[in-house]
Amino acid sequence: MELPTRRARATILTLSRSAGVSASTVSRALKGDPRISKSMRSRIAELARDAGYMPNALARTLSSGRSGLLGLVLGPRSNPFYATLLEEVVAQSAERGLRFLILHAGPGPIEDRTTEALLQYQMDGCLITSADMSSRAAEICAANAVPVVMINRVPRLHASAVSCDNAEGGARMAEHLLASGHHRAAVIHTGGASSNGIDRERGFTEAFLAGGGSIAARFDGRSIYEGGHDAGRRIATMDTRPDCVFAVSDIIAMGAMDALREAGLAIPRDISVSGFDSIPEAARAAYDITSFEQPLTTMVRRGLDLLTARIGDPSLPDEAITLRGTLIARGSTRRPATS
Repeated sequence: MELPTRRARATILTLSRSAGVSASTVSRALKGDPRISKSMRSRIAELARDAGYMPNALARTLSSGRSGLLGLVLGPRSNPFYATLLEEVVAQSAERGLRFLILHAGPGPIEDRTTEALLQYQMDGCLITSADMSSRAAEICAANAVPVVMINRVPRLHASAVSCDNAEGGARMAEHLLASGHHRAAVIHTGGASSNGIDRERGFTEAFLAGGGSIAARFDGRSIYEGGHDAGRRIATMDTRPDCVFAVSDIIAMGAMDALREAGLAIPRDISVSGFDSIPEAARAAYDITSFEQPLTTMVRRGLDLLTARIGDPSLPDEAITLRGTLIARGSTRRPATS
């Protein structure tokens, strides 16, 4: 069987030959340069459509000094929150004509070689959603005028940031549980240096204690389902069990709920469980987790606003934006008593 002949890719040069004009004339015509007659612009545009011509992004990088590419740093795939965040980033970026290249996906800090890739691929900026930057990585970006914006993180050196008010979210959850008649809480934290987890735990603890409650135990959920499951199993065997659980992320809360149910406990009759992030999986009937929802769409939009503004003007100062979230009461916690 004879394979079909592959048509050569259309370029400025092949279009100029078809039109019988210079390559510079074709280039100007495709950019809408008024120095080229309207009839010639229309003719070249039609030739380009028929030939399936697409501008060469690499050539555009050489001429403009900008690649149109942005680096993206994601958290581990074990947490569905980052998949939801990625979908939102991709959707909003496409509307702006931006394209992202994933530089890092997973736990742990950003390595210096990841930062060096920003320069090697001439990326115009970087969006970070999970990891922390080393001081050297931050200095590399600053020295080369590569703007960095952090979403779902607190700001670091040489970076702007957009985040949810995590401490307020933790406090709101504590108030909800206290109003529901709970007095003894177990807290399942991330166990690491995550600023989000630390702020959520702090906000919850301060508000719960101030409202007359007590913290019966703290467990390291390791930011994964398995960590939450381990914590839930230990909570179920405590001599004096807490009457509620606050997990600093939904994926941890899901693991804890499964372990508590496996131990024969009914939720929320025997113990209430709450989380943070309000990921779609946590809202499913099997879990129905009371959670604190981050304003993800707004966070991504504001983050892209910060990034594109600094690509256009690298002299702009860093900014830190904090947004309020929403407590979503579901079936995993007892409802507050009504008067």
